[in-house]
Amino acid sequence: MSCNNGECNCNAQNFVELAPVLEKYAKVPGSLISILQKTQEIYGYLSMEAINYISKETGIKPAKIYGVATFYAQFRLKPIGKYLIMLCQGTACHVNGSEIIEEAICEELGIQDGETTEDGIFTLNNVACLGCCSLAPVMMIQSADGEETYGNLTKDSAKQVLRDIKSREA
Repeated sequence: MSCNNGECNCNAQNFVELAPVLEKYAKVPGSLISILQKTQEIYGYLSMEAINYISKETGIKPAKIYGVATFYAQFRLKPIGKYLIMLCQGTACHVNGSEIIEEAICEELGIQDGETTEDGIFTLNNVACLGCCSLAPVMMIQSADGEETYGNLTKDSAKQVLRDIKSREA
């Protein structure tokens, strides 16, 4: 797939899974966010190729789609790791030491918020609130197998969770 000079040479067969979504929403005014959400759900992120394909199918200019995708924090323009770490930075977590937990994760994985490890295993995202205030500080780790929540974290327990996942992946 290549999209050069604003012209999309995106092959429809590369977006077969997206076809039913576009069939349902392409002509529905105000449905761009739904299309982007479904696209990210299918592919894990919004590639420029996908943005250009959506543009071609909906008639919405790629710049407008890109603008919407970059405006909302829910959308990702880069692939994420196999395990997405969502570290809560809400008030309860902040007061209970989420900054220390973030330092531990960054130290253990060698990445910062919004980054993915070189091996593609982990991505770290700070989030506003996970709604688990009684477990503060808390992180949720999402993978293809579902999501797991880890609460009452300490620097050591956060590192141990990551080491356990690493050992399973080895």
